[in-house]
Amino acid sequence: MKGNKWKTLFFVLLGAIVVVLVSLLVMMSIPPKDDQYNGANLNEADYAPFKVSTNKNDLNLLINHYLEEEILDGAIDYQVILDDEVNLYGTLPVFSQNLQLKLSFEPAAMENGDIMLQQKGISVGQMNLPISFVMKLISDNYHIPDWVVIQPNEERIYVALTEMKLKSDVKVKVDQFDLENDDIDFTLMVPVK
Repeated sequence: MKGNKWKTLFFVLLGAIVVVLVSLLVMMSIPPKDDQYNGANLNEADYAPFKVSTNKNDLNLLINHYLEEEILDGAIDYQVILDDEVNLYGTLPVFSQNLQLKLSFEPAAMENGDIMLQQKGISVGQMNLPISFVMKLISDNYHIPDWVVIQPNEERIYVALTEMKLKSDVKVKVDQFDLENDDIDFTLMVPVK
């Protein structure tokens, strides 16, 4: 009688483990719902444009300062580094462990002045996880501003710079974003009305 009790408990525990593993596999294979975003065009009559040219080094400093001061508030450790592509480095909490994360994106300037980042490479510790799953984890675990839309199914991030909240209601539009040639041009739209 006592042997049957342990045998039953063993099979109950084994069944619970199988259910948890199957649930995790199913959750990882179901594609997340993408937030669709169509960039808005600014009414340029309400703004005075100022052209700005910069390089990757200066833009790296500006981006990471903005992340630290305005978005992260010291709560989460990640940074963006521009070289020939846009790289996101950070840590990702998975099963009570923090895994090192690196995502690489190919940037493209949109007609309305926003940026589309198409996912190019991924590295999460030693794990081989689906890209859409990792992007969904990033969306769920990092504080992402409203003007950054992660689209896991499309493996891309839409950065609506024209919607970014800056002091004095200044807006930013990207004119040229060629990282390989270090040719980065913006237009600062300063409100006049």
